[in-house]
Amino acid sequence: MLSKDFITLTGTSLWTHKLRSFLTMLGISVGIAAVVLLTSIGEGIHKYVVSEFTQFGTTIVAINPGKTTTMGMSMGVFGTVRPLSIEDAEALKRLPYAKSVVGFVQGNAELEGNNRTRRTTVYGTGHDFPVAFSMPVRSGKFLPDDDPNSPRAFAVLGSKVKQELFGNLNPLGQRIRIGGDRYRVVGVMESKGQILGFDMDDTVYIPLARGLELFNREGLVEIDVMYDEGTNVDQVVKGIKRILMARHGREDFTITTQQQMLDVLGSILDVLTFAVGAIGGISLLVGGIGIITIMTISVNERTSEIGLIRALGAKHSQILSLFLGEAVVLSAIGGIAGLILGVGIGLLLTTAIPALPIHTPWTFVILAESIAILIGLAAGVIPARRAARLDPVEALRAE
Repeated sequence: MLSKDFITLTGTSLWTHKLRSFLTMLGISVGIAAVVLLTSIGEGIHKYVVSEFTQFGTTIVAINPGKTTTMGMSMGVFGTVRPLSIEDAEALKRLPYAKSVVGFVQGNAELEGNNRTRRTTVYGTGHDFPVAFSMPVRSGKFLPDDDPNSPRAFAVLGSKVKQELFGNLNPLGQRIRIGGDRYRVVGVMESKGQILGFDMDDTVYIPLARGLELFNREGLVEIDVMYDEGTNVDQVVKGIKRILMARHGREDFTITTQQQMLDVLGSILDVLTFAVGAIGGISLLVGGIGIITIMTISVNERTSEIGLIRALGAKHSQILSLFLGEAVVLSAIGGIAGLILGVGIGLLLTTAIPALPIHTPWTFVILAESIAILIGLAAGVIPARRAARLDPVEALRAE
């Protein structure tokens, strides 16, 4: 059979039953569109979360109180271990590769200023905070490098808190009350927006020791160590362990590197992307069943045609290729339509809901079209083999 005849027979069959071919391709296109759209949303969320998580840099090591158990629970929650202290944070500053060390304590407190009152998130931290987390000060300055155990009562406002309390007035030098204690405003932070759902502008920063006193805590929630670029992270971890074990007497703390955080986060997001892709895959399965059904009907309708072609000398392999070709063409065209549909809906969603992260890599596009073609091959095998095995004489007798 010449290639020209092969293409003519395949195209004629598909064109003769236009509605049936369209509905078959529609089943595949809907499946491909669902897979592309859902995996694009999953990948978009993946990239968004990772970018949010790493915007403070990738050379961060977090230290939390309590040794994490196999159940993932920090024993520090039950107070059975020595808490992390301001002195621990100060000791870690002696590490030669530590750019900055920032201790944290946080909570919610009532804030009064300019005859206005509101509740907001209060962070107790150190003067290295803006440098460590790339959060610049818009006006004034950040908390000064005071004695860590007896700092002055200074406060720095997030941009939203400043606007809520003082509006267009200059808050620098103004007195405010946080949890009943008086503080003097020395700075206002640049607007940062939301990070993983936390509004970084609706915050107030006070010295770490005063934060511990405000929230009546014995120890820090976390200590973050920012180290120099190019330093081996294992060396950093060993240095932190050496200092803290010398101070605590045992390893009653948990060290988490940025890469460990990203690995855990990535595995969770990969599962999410796979899950939403699998949901779209159900539509592809339905489309594949549609191809099997249509091709089986086509074989039954064209039995006499198959007999004639076989009588004229067509081989088993040629008949097999003819019906497989039809199945592949149906799935390939349906796949292309599905790609256009999926990407188009993604663009519409991006326009309508700018906050929804959608990202469609070219690898997804190529993989989706390849899957469509493979589904066509797989779904067309059984009907094609049945057509190829028909006896020419028996096939010619068929009506």
